[in-house]
Parts: sequence; C-alpha cells; structure tokens
Amino acid sequence: MKFSTPLKSILPAAILGFVALGLTPTSAVAQANPATTTFNVTATVLKDCIVSATALPFGNYTGAVVNASSTVTVTCTSGTTYTVGLNQGLTTGATVTTRQMGITQPAGGLNYSLLTTSYSGANWGNTSGSWVSGTGSGAAQPLAVYGVLPAGQYVPPGSYTDTIAVTVTY
Repeated sequence: MKFSTPLKSILPAAILGFVALGLTPTSAVAQANPATTTFNVTATVLKDCIVSATALPFGNYTGAVVNASSTVTVTCTSGTTYTVGLNQGLTTGATVTTRQMGITQPAGGLNYSLLTTSYSGANWGNTSGSWVSGTGSGAAQPLAVYGVLPAGQYVPPGSYTDTIAVTVTY
C-alpha cells in the first residue's frame, strides 16, 4: 500500500503524539496526593478460664479439730460466668460430703471437709448448689478453700494424703 507524501509526514507525528500521551507520568484524571484507603482489623475473643490451686496442709493431727486453708485461683475473660467444683478425692469410699485422706500401710481413712465460706460454712462439692460461682474480670480471682479435720478420729499413725480435682466450668 502506498501513502501520499502529506499522509507520510502526518502519520508518524500522529502516532508519536498518541504514544506520548499514553506514556506520560501525568494523567488527565486528577487524583489526591497522597492517595489513601482503609482496611478492617478484626479479632474474636473466646471465653476462657485458667485455674490453679495451692496445697492444703493440715499438719500434725492429735485428735483435736484442725483448720487449714488453701486457695483456688480462677482467671477468666471479662464477663465470663463460671462455676468451680471440687471432687471427692482419690481415696476409696470418699464422697464430696465426707472426704478421706488415705494411707498405704496400715489401711485407714482420715475424714476431712472442704468448705466454701468459713470453717463452719457450706460444703464445697461438684454439683449444683455445692459449687462456687463467679464472673470473670480478666484478673486473677482467689477463692479460699476452708479445710476442717474433725476431732475424735483415732486412726493408725502415718502420713495421710489425698488429691482433689478442681473443675472450672464456663
């Protein structure tokens, strides 16, 4: 195809003009300087509780009443309602109302109680009505456990032990 001379001189100039317009760093559309945008930040906080407990050492028992205390510490997310239950322990025959520390040799059981509000308070068990309830604040919440070793138990001498499971339901 042959182009006439005037078209030959106009065609390169027109192509050069279109290329220059498309490749220039400035645009015909005005934009803000600097350009901005936004994005969402999200998280989901789940209900959660952790629990710890200190030992309950009654010490030496001579047949008289012995009172001792322990602390169960519950830390739950703010606003989380919870209950804390204490089981019967590991000694065979024990219940949450009559707990027993066991001894290996000779066989025997030393009865004790775990109470909620004082040494003469309510039994602390692991069923509705016998557990302790609370609402988490995000901070550690200490709960006193009052232990009573009743008087008048004449069991064989030795070291008596038990292990209590603490359950936090939330």
